[in-house]
Amino acid sequence: MKKIGDNGSKKAEFLELNNTDVDPKHFQPIINAMEQVVLNGTGRSAQIDSISLCGKTGTVENKSFNDHSVFIAFAPKENPQIAIAVYVEYGTWGGTWAAPIASVMIEQYLNKKLSEKGIKKKNSIESAIILSKKSDFSF
Repeated sequence: MKKIGDNGSKKAEFLELNNTDVDPKHFQPIINAMEQVVLNGTGRSAQIDSISLCGKTGTVENKSFNDHSVFIAFAPKENPQIAIAVYVEYGTWGGTWAAPIASVMIEQYLNKKLSEKGIKKKNSIESAIILSKKSDFSF
């Protein structure tokens, strides 16, 4: 059962199934493309061993300083158990900070622990100075 909030209360409005008018035949190409974003595209920093993650990076333009980093994702690809959106102010590009942060959160949620790679990624994120001009970190 889904729970909302700290006290675990269930809000009916979030438990109600909402259908879309989009024909389901259009879903699989989008899901496959989101998987490719993580496998071969701008979301490679979100890769998690043994978890098929689907995601989309985003960059929100900011004319006064670094752009903002955005990543939306769900996992696993088949029978998703988690969906997440991460927004990092001044984080530059979606794959720079939001994608690796999302992957650490997804791995912890699905596996109840982090792999050695996940721990290294988490430690790199925790020690990073994101607000430096055009920060970039390779995971």
